[in-house]
Amino acid sequence: MARDETAGDEGLRHEPAPVFALGILYAALLAYLVQVSVNLIAIRPGSPGLLLGIAAFVVICGCQLVHCLPQAKLVRRRFGRLTLAVQTLLTYLPILLFGAIWGAAGGFLAASGLMLLEGAWAWIWYGGVVLSMTGVAVLYDARPQDVVYVAISTLLSGLMMYGLSRLVQLVVELHRARGQLARLAVAQERLRFARDLHDLLGYSLSAITLKSEVAIRLVHSHPARAAEELTSVLSISRQALADVRAVARGYRDMSLAGEAESARGMLEAADIAVETRIETSELPGVVDTTLATVLREAVTNMLRHSKVEHCRIEVGEQGPDIRLRIVNDGVPERRRAAARGVGQLPGARTSWEEGGSGLGNLETRLAAIGGSLAAGIQPDGTFQVVALVPLAQQTDLRSVS
Repeated sequence: MARDETAGDEGLRHEPAPVFALGILYAALLAYLVQVSVNLIAIRPGSPGLLLGIAAFVVICGCQLVHCLPQAKLVRRRFGRLTLAVQTLLTYLPILLFGAIWGAAGGFLAASGLMLLEGAWAWIWYGGVVLSMTGVAVLYDARPQDVVYVAISTLLSGLMMYGLSRLVQLVVELHRARGQLARLAVAQERLRFARDLHDLLGYSLSAITLKSEVAIRLVHSHPARAAEELTSVLSISRQALADVRAVARGYRDMSLAGEAESARGMLEAADIAVETRIETSELPGVVDTTLATVLREAVTNMLRHSKVEHCRIEVGEQGPDIRLRIVNDGVPERRRAAARGVGQLPGARTSWEEGGSGLGNLETRLAAIGGSLAAGIQPDGTFQVVALVPLAQQTDLRSVS
């Protein structure tokens, strides 16, 4: 995790916003350093402690960077108390040499306390630094207006430095979050692509396999029928290719009515008796596509994992929802007995495919539009898949089949 954050910080060095925020912080520190240096030179020209004073303030600025830079998080965790102690000593000890003029360092120390300490202790530290610097001004017989200036200067400079430090941290965190969102968007798109390929190719390959087997059985006895099946295989292959291209482009619309007709032809080719009853108004595109995908996946798994003799497909209203219901009698006897043995409730979810991800894919699709999915063995031994999608208005009902 630390490696990822380090890599992210390296990338942030080239981002305009973090660079700008860091530039403001560096400029503020440099301005204070120049101001203190000029004041020391003016008050103690040629003093042997002059260079020591400037060096001490440089160290204070370094401690301040450790306390506020996002890149120094690990150093702050390990040595934060030590750097705060060093900064405290360098804030108060030079007062003995330079007097009240050194009070400019108090704002930095106050800001460091706000950055490193938590809760009430941070503000107690902050208030203590402001009061102590005010006391130093009084101790060195400063004029009343100078005492007020020192108090307000320490108060505001501490808040300013704290605000700049927090600004840098927030900007960096914002850009990190933006990078994470971009990575999540890429991962989500990959999942969408994989989900669509699973739904599309699973159905198409099952249909091609089924119709090819039918053609092989009929090639000698009914060559004309075999030719029809092979023509259908070619059509399905072309449609699968077109669907894959549509997935790559990012869109793919499906029709529930068209998918029901296709499912009927597929199941009848497998000698499965099919009943379809689809009563619905014109559905919104996303609902139409989602329910068509559920139907396609259910039929694919029906053909792939069960021996079905009869199937029923129903679409209609259920209160404010649109309901798609697929029922088949292809449940193996051992699973029926197991379901009865555990007292499975009607509609309870069971595995409906071996090692696949179709059910999870469909649940994700339906959840995206506020829908739900239930699959399970019923008391009469049939297997039922029910998809519910809330729809605000359902008018102009018409029978499609």
